[in-house]
Amino acid sequence: MIAAISVVSNTSIPTNLTVISCLKSKKPPSKNPRNLNQTLKFLTKSGNLDEAIRLIESSPSKFTDPETYSQLLHSCISRKSLHHGQRVYKQLLKQEDSEKLLENHNLKSKLITLFSVCGELDEARIIFENAVENEGVPESVWVAMAIGYSKNGFLREALLVYVEMLWNCMEPGNFAFSTALKACADLKELWVGRGVHAQVVKSSEGPDQVVNNSLLRLYTQCECFDEVLKVFDQMPERNIASWNSLISGFVKEDKLGEALDVFRRMQREGVGFSWVTLTTVLPICARVTALCSGKEIHVQIVKSARRPDVLLLNSLVDMYVKCGVFDYGRRLFDGMRSKDLTSWNTMLTGYGINGYMGVAMDLFNEMVSCGIRPDDVTFIALLSGCSHAGLTEDGQKLFHRMEMDFGVTPSLEHYACLVDMLGRAGRIDDALVVVKNMPMRPSGSIWGSLLNSCRLHSEVPLAEAIAKRLFEIEPYNPGNYVMLSNIYANAGMWDSVNMVREMMQTRRIRKEAGCSWVQVKNKIHTFVAGGGFKFRNSDEYKKVWNKLREAMEEVGYVTNTDVVLHDVNEETKAMWVCGHSERLATVFSLIYTAAGMPIRITKNLRVCIDCHSWIKIVSRVTGRVIVLRDTNRFHHFKEGACSCNDYW
Repeated sequence: MIAAISVVSNTSIPTNLTVISCLKSKKPPSKNPRNLNQTLKFLTKSGNLDEAIRLIESSPSKFTDPETYSQLLHSCISRKSLHHGQRVYKQLLKQEDSEKLLENHNLKSKLITLFSVCGELDEARIIFENAVENEGVPESVWVAMAIGYSKNGFLREALLVYVEMLWNCMEPGNFAFSTALKACADLKELWVGRGVHAQVVKSSEGPDQVVNNSLLRLYTQCECFDEVLKVFDQMPERNIASWNSLISGFVKEDKLGEALDVFRRMQREGVGFSWVTLTTVLPICARVTALCSGKEIHVQIVKSARRPDVLLLNSLVDMYVKCGVFDYGRRLFDGMRSKDLTSWNTMLTGYGINGYMGVAMDLFNEMVSCGIRPDDVTFIALLSGCSHAGLTEDGQKLFHRMEMDFGVTPSLEHYACLVDMLGRAGRIDDALVVVKNMPMRPSGSIWGSLLNSCRLHSEVPLAEAIAKRLFEIEPYNPGNYVMLSNIYANAGMWDSVNMVREMMQTRRIRKEAGCSWVQVKNKIHTFVAGGGFKFRNSDEYKKVWNKLREAMEEVGYVTNTDVVLHDVNEETKAMWVCGHSERLATVFSLIYTAAGMPIRITKNLRVCIDCHSWIKIVSRVTGRVIVLRDTNRFHHFKEGACSCNDYW
């Protein structure tokens, strides 16, 4: 609550024995105005609004102090009690000197705030318009109306109040600036926000921390990261909200390593953290599989004197399951005192992406038996898991149960999962029937699933027809062009491959490079396919690589060069496969982590068949558990086997 609108008195309120005994014995209170005011203040402070208002109604002439009504209205606002607020307003109107009382700007601000928080914006607007008809109306009245609109979701109207204030030659202060900037941030009105920023700079009143934090939030929401850094660096003082905005800015720029560095810097400088900080940082740990950082945050939560809320615990469970440690995520989930639907969905998603669909279905049945009604997210998690686990029949039954048993109407995402499920299983004709009979127009993701099915099952003519549709729907999505090119390459149609590549060059579409990353000693290390020349030429790399090669030759491993979809010789193909990013990340981890320690790798694309086979053998010859997360799912490699059972 902004102080100009909601003034809290710092005056101590004496409550002597005479007043208390009067209340207990239910005798009429003393008619002494001083005692009456003390009694009213006591009742107001203790939240006994009915008694307080009845006291005014019984002796209205004794209560003429605006501060008395201000405190009473503040109590009504705190409790969002429209009924009591209206009774107070009625008493104000009944006063002999009501006009004088209602000229009090603090009371006007309180009344506007009261009706706004209770959703009565029309009433608030009437009071506001009556107030601004007079000259010399302070900023607090304008800000109260603007905040009222903002709190009720009328952000443009809040900005219009600010503009109207400027038209009336009112010089805005920090309260007005922060309110206008918040509206600009929520509306992503960058240019209006820049205009307000210019007024902040020109103002004779220097910006306070609230205004600076509002500027940070504006530029973060509008993805103007240079301005975020500039405002942050120029702030004379920073609080937790300032640091949270900087972390959010890095996340929006996809600079996840830098975001984690900012969080560590917060801790070094003794800033501390809020639950908002942690619910921002934990998803970063989940995205880059930074389990060590996630565990550090968990330790800080355990050490905190405050009890974590459901939102934070959901983020923590999400971090563990998306780092492949789903068993620990389940322990946390089971230990939660209260769970919401997101808690269940998080755990179901974790089992789905880790390939444990049997456990997922058991948990789903438990969820339903507990009276938790599943939603669309629940079924996306389950259907996607069935698709990647090859559970086509189970997935189809689940799809049909959605609407019949749970009243969840299938959306495009659910149909995409069903089409993908059928296509992966080789039932492309059935998938096409689903697409034909869908109640909505198929999206790019649905056609993309069909194109991937054509790749898996070498359906070249159908792939060409589907790709044609995709190029119309998503003309600049590089994945569609790469998929079609790969289908042609698998079929040995090199002229068609060149045609697709020329099309990409003409349209200036670039293929996304394969990239993998690992966390070692609190640092995120990134590897790009075909890169890492300095690392690959190091003595440490050559030593480990040669040992792996010898061990693999003993078990009969031969590089599968079919995964290289370029018309080059076999030697070049083998060299390119060895430079895949997941292999570089694996070797790096073998060098720089302790023996026996699990290796956790994240990749931005689907792992190739040969790298999948290679990592299986690495896990066997080194005795390491290797957890690889690609765009589809988790692969848990242990003793030469993978949890996906080679179906992904």
